[in-house]
Amino acid sequence: MPGGAPTGNQNAVKGMRWRNAIEKALDNRCKSDGQKALVAIAEAMLAKAAEGDISAIKELGDRMDGRAHQSTSLEGPDGGPVKIQEVARTIIDPQVTDTDS
Repeated sequence: MPGGAPTGNQNAVKGMRWRNAIEKALDNRCKSDGQKALVAIAEAMLAKAAEGDISAIKELGDRMDGRAHQSTSLEGPDGGPVKIQEVARTIIDPQVTDTDS
């Protein structure tokens, strides 16, 4: 049996459950057409953004342009790759004390 993470993106499954719940709530809100409820929510967000609500403005920007990518880089002291000097593994037996040796 191979180790490691399970195959497939487990976060995608969780995201779909959230999406399905939102779609169900939209359908419940407007029985004839869930799209009408979604448009009403979008219009409310636009109204808040126009009033200067920072969180609504940010959400609008994220929805229109996508979220900004966050990047991280690791560099050694000279700007080159990070060099690992030593890796040590110590196994400690909790049954053995310092006085036993």
